Amino acid sequence: MVWTRRHVLSLADFSPADYDVVLQTASSFREVLSRRTKKVPTLQGQVVANLFFEPSTRTRSSFELAAKRLSADTLNFAAGTSSLSKGETILDTAKTYLAMGTDMMVIRHKEAGVPQAIAAEMDRLGVRVGVLNAGDGQHEHPSQALLDLFTICTLFDSEQPRLSLLEGKKIAIVGDILHSRVARSNIWSLTASGAEVHLAAPPTLLPRWFADYVADSDDRSAPNPRQLFVHWTLNPALENADFVMALRLQKERMTSHLLPSLREYHQQFGITRDRLKLCKPEVKVLHPGPVNRGVEISSDLMDDPQFSLISQQVTSGVAVRMALLYLMGGGKVA
Repeated sequence: MVWTRRHVLSLADFSPADYDVVLQTASSFREVLSRRTKKVPTLQGQVVANLFFEPSTRTRSSFELAAKRLSADTLNFAAGTSSLSKGETILDTAKTYLAMGTDMMVIRHKEAGVPQAIAAEMDRLGVRVGVLNAGDGQHEHPSQALLDLFTICTLFDSEQPRLSLLEGKKIAIVGDILHSRVARSNIWSLTASGAEVHLAAPPTLLPRWFADYVADSDDRSAPNPRQLFVHWTLNPALENADFVMALRLQKERMTSHLLPSLREYHQQFGITRDRLKLCKPEVKVLHPGPVNRGVEISSDLMDDPQFSLISQQVTSGVAVRMALLYLMGGGKVA
């Protein structure tokens, strides 16, 4: 297996081999994280800059810990106390970190396209700096989708997680899909595996055009080549589902009142024990966090290890982000 990507900006052009490289590399690092000494010298001497122009807890902490577990030096950027308030541009900020010797930049921004713009600037300058998209606006969140994929695949084969393990599985994604960068990245990864992906949300949070989101550009005659389905009610998405992924209501991104109330949303689309009876008996529930308890998922279900994979997702995040930084930092694939 070969890894040739300098940047990880989107999963839209990931190949099955790319997914498998990340999954199997993450599996190796998960073993490292189970040791008494949880640190390896693979990125010693390299500098990882976490440039988060938008608030984050899980993703930022996960990337910082991943870099430190690989023995990299980390630089953490906080927009509120930066020179942006003095008029500095985002590209100038990135070039400042470049001048400090940064080898990789992890970028989060509320506007779509910022990580791509920084990556393009690094390429224009001819420097070998890798850029990783940690979430940009309503575009994508690649590392979250990869850790979700890793969490699911390791249930079927903990030693050799691979994309093909999900072929034929039914996965329901429920919630604020319109505003969710997590949903967009998961659509690419899960449909690439051969899984059947069902999206469910109120019509205001799930436009019909999502069904064409992964249309094959080489075969326009195939209306739904990757088995992506849209539902404006919950039950069809849950019927015989193997996995249910609930998404947070992106209240900070809603520019108009798209829902009557959170209570009504929970009544129609909230994931509860009763609703899981429509799914396969061994169904598992995921959520990228943070969770609005009692809105997207009932509180008791969120904390039930029989169904919930939420804590495993957080743990998987460190291993997957270690894998991405390792691969982008020039690590060799076994």
